[in-house]
Formats: sequence, structure tokens, C-alpha cells
Amino acid sequence: MKKAVSIKENRAFRRIYSRGKSAVTPFLVVYCRPNRLDHNRLGVTVSTKLGCAVVRNRARRRLREVFRLAGPDLRQGYDIILVARSRAADGDYVRLTQAFYRACGELKLLI
Repeated sequence: MKKAVSIKENRAFRRIYSRGKSAVTPFLVVYCRPNRLDHNRLGVTVSTKLGCAVVRNRARRRLREVFRLAGPDLRQGYDIILVARSRAADGDYVRLTQAFYRACGELKLLI
């Protein structure tokens, strides 16, 4: 993932958590907030409660891939944070994608 499209700073995460909108599914929680850019930025959070490093990294990879493939269907100009829940690591990939689209639909992020 390009450096320009990822969110790394703690203050950016806190701002999106406190002032952004959220949608909850069994697989993930999506937070979003408009930014003043012409592209979306992504932040991914995976708790240590989810499992060991291998499991957490798998969940991160899956969430980034769902976001990458959904890119053309999303409105541009948003900061988006994906918080993995327990099913994101070992659940069905198709259902994870459906959950992401459902959450984005609730937040009116889809074109």
C-alpha cells in the first residue's frame, strides 16, 4: 500500500474515532471522516486479543485487500479506519467483503 494512502499517526486515529461516523458488523467496525484530499486513506487496527502476530497480520492483510478491491466503488476524500473483530481473521472472505460493503453502505461511502 502506498504511503500516501495509509494512516499511521495516533492523533489521526483519535480524531477519526472521536469525530467520525461508525458502522458495526460481526466481522469489522468501520470509522470514517471526510478529509480534504482527493483520495481515501486507510488505517487498520487489530487488537492483541485477536491472537498471535501471525493471526493479526493475516487479518490486516485481508482487510487491506478488501479495501483495495473496493476502491473503485468508494467515494473519494475520506479517512477510513477498519477495526478487525474476531471473525475477520478466520471467517469466510466472501462474508468479510459483504460485511465491508454493508458497513460502507450504512455510512454512504458507496458510489
